[in-house]
Amino acid sequence: MRAYPEYKKSGETWLGSVPAHWQTVQSRRYFAERKERARENDAQMTASQKYGIILQSDFEKLEGVKVMQVTKNAEILKHVEPGDFVISMRSFQGGLELSHDRGCVSSAYVALEPRDGVRADFYRYLFKSVGYIQALQATTNLVRDGQALRYANFVQVSVPFPPLPEQHAIAGFLDRETAKIDALVEEQRRLIALLKEKRQAVISHAVTKGLDPAAPMKPSGIDWLGDIPAHWEAVQAKRFVSIINGFAFPSTGFETDENAVRLLRGINVGVGEVRWEPENTVRWTRKADDKLDAWELQAGDLVLGMDRPWISSGVRVAVMQEDDVPSLLLQRVAALRTHQGLVPPFLYRQLQSEAFVHHFLPETTGVSVPHISPSQIGSFVITVPPEEEQQEIVEHIDEQIRQFGELEAEAERAITLLQERRSALISAAVTGKIDLRDTTSNSTEAA
Repeated sequence: MRAYPEYKKSGETWLGSVPAHWQTVQSRRYFAERKERARENDAQMTASQKYGIILQSDFEKLEGVKVMQVTKNAEILKHVEPGDFVISMRSFQGGLELSHDRGCVSSAYVALEPRDGVRADFYRYLFKSVGYIQALQATTNLVRDGQALRYANFVQVSVPFPPLPEQHAIAGFLDRETAKIDALVEEQRRLIALLKEKRQAVISHAVTKGLDPAAPMKPSGIDWLGDIPAHWEAVQAKRFVSIINGFAFPSTGFETDENAVRLLRGINVGVGEVRWEPENTVRWTRKADDKLDAWELQAGDLVLGMDRPWISSGVRVAVMQEDDVPSLLLQRVAALRTHQGLVPPFLYRQLQSEAFVHHFLPETTGVSVPHISPSQIGSFVITVPPEEEQQEIVEHIDEQIRQFGELEAEAERAITLLQERRSALISAAVTGKIDLRDTTSNSTEAA
């Protein structure tokens, strides 16, 4: 898009040059600190980088969470009007928030009242632009130590002040173009969700129905499993799996010496991976007569976190690799060692399936930290095809997941590029790097 015909120095490093007819003004000139105490009928509001300043009741509905209401010393809450901006605890990370309603906010926040000549929708974009946030961050070194930004920080950053019609044109342009970008981002997110669903469906179908659609079928005798290939078995996992419960090591005596053996704890078991981050790795010095051989893990063992076994991204189960051993199994982690006739990767894929989650979820115990027992793991019904067929199914699943992974990575890259484009477009528009005076509601191109 074209630039303005003439520019001048703004005097502000973060702004650079601005259109020659724009002003660069001190923030306090057009934004006063609103110091009014909360009114009797003010509803409490929440500061959110996602939604701006909205009623707590609306935030709870949108996010499905409960927000703690201020009931004591409510008189110190601050009144906010629609169109006010609020400096919140996280403004140094994501900029200032615009209030959409009348209500009150925490006394820890700073409410800003725009004066005449200010279009809140223009400054809504300016106050969330990368350059402005960086300039705000530069006003203090204390925010990273928990110190909130105050009005004194805000007034240190001068801002551009275009003529009112231009503020309107820029805000309207950004409303249209960011809405298009946001819609494209949402499409990519829906694609990622669809790919995750498809991946789960591929795993579930392959480990319960096999790869041959013409194979003769028989009833499994299990309602949720339905028919399975006639030459497969459907049995409880404990028939083909030894389940080892972790050893109850004492809470003291752990080491960081790299010559000592690593202890596999629940924190080390992720979804599909064993993680050995230095800060989460503890070790134990073996002794000749310590009688810990029974808890020594082997490559190929499956490990399952029994505390909170399922999280939003999947089941916390992984396969031990050669570089994960030697290690010892700690309490609250189960090791699953397969017998002849069942290959570990095939069992691993079954434990990743939704069927396993549906099996243990109704029976998990514990309120704050749900957990399952070795007996619950052993009672899970698994399918057991011939070993050669298990290998073929595993290879098929691995290839399908690889392809889905590539598509997901492409979608993630697209989201990153779109978000970068959105940010760059906002920054260019609010600092006058592109001339938007002639843009209309029929504009279809952002660049």
